Parts: sequence; C-alpha cells; structure tokens
Amino acid sequence: MRILNPAIKDDLNAGRPLRLNIGGGQRVKPGFYNLDIIEMPGVDIVANLEEALSALPDNCVLEIYSRHVLEHISRFTELIAELHRVTRSDGRIEIIVPHFSNPYAYSDPTHVRFFGLYSFFYYADQVDQPRRKVPNFYSPLRFRVETVQLRLLRASWLEKLFAFLLQPIIDCGPGWMDWYERRLCRFFAVSDVRYVLRPVKLAESWAA
Repeated sequence: MRILNPAIKDDLNAGRPLRLNIGGGQRVKPGFYNLDIIEMPGVDIVANLEEALSALPDNCVLEIYSRHVLEHISRFTELIAELHRVTRSDGRIEIIVPHFSNPYAYSDPTHVRFFGLYSFFYYADQVDQPRRKVPNFYSPLRFRVETVQLRLLRASWLEKLFAFLLQPIIDCGPGWMDWYERRLCRFFAVSDVRYVLRPVKLAESWAA
C-alpha cells in the first residue's frame, strides 16, 4: 500500500479524518481521496484490497464510499475487518454492489460474489437484524446496517414501467425486500444493492 498524495499524510498528522472513495479510479468524488489498485491520474492511494490497509491507522476515516468494487474481492471478511478498523465509530460506509438477480453481473469474469438484502446483516448483532435472523459468527466485528436499498434493473421500457410501480413498494422496508427477493426478483431483476453501514466499536485510540 502506498500513499501518493502528500495531503493525506498531512491530514493524518494533523488528526483530520479522511474520506475514501474505494476503487474510485479516475472518478473524482468531491471531498474524497481515491484509493485504487492501479496507479493512474486521480488516484491518491494505491492499495490491493486483498491485503491489509497497512498505511492507514485505526479510526482515521470518517466516510467510505465504494461503488461496484466489493464483488471483485476474494478475501471479503478480511477486507470488511479492515474497513471496520480504519473507520471511526461515528463514521459512515456506503457500499453499492450487484444484486444476485442481475443477469449482467454474471458476465464479468472478475466478479467473485453477489449480494442480497441480508449480506451485511451477517456482521450485525441479532438485535440489529430484521425479523429474519442470520448467523453472525463469521466475524467478531459488528456493524449496524443503517440502510438497505434494492435498486431495480431498468434496461428496457417494460423494466422501467415495472420499476416505477414496484420500487416504492420494496422501498417500504426489509419485509417487502425479503418478499421481493423470494417471489419476484427472478422475473424483474434487481440491478444493485446500496448499503449504509455504521461500525460498532469500543472507545477509539486514534481520533481527532
């Protein structure tokens, strides 16, 4: 892992929390530093997400944004542990990934996993899970899942019509999302899932 932008080290030395756009490449997100595996213009940190984020101290990040990146990660639980480590207790992690019903997502040979309503509840205490409980013994680390949004595929005019009718229904809550995944997503696919996570952790040893 290499920090390319000296402003990041200045922020860390001054105790200013970072905002990271993970896998951002050359896509600029205002106020965020771009982290990517390839060194290219616009990238502030070069890092392999299959390895530890060793240049980042504990609790140094206030916000993380990741769009269509985590489906490429084999060492997923290890990466989730690193995101938990570097994010402050008042931090926010926004993740957008392909849904398991999206037919186009299977065409990319670099995709190694897909996601659904419950994917991140496996890292949540059962009291913070919806009515249907899932195991959470894969990791001792905990997140609160603040938001889950299933975003319907809109590749054709028919899909756009059904998305217009169905999206407000499944947006009503996890119960409706569960019903949609079980009953309808094979007929009218979900494009991707958006999550907002909050890390649950003890007192921080590094923070402004």
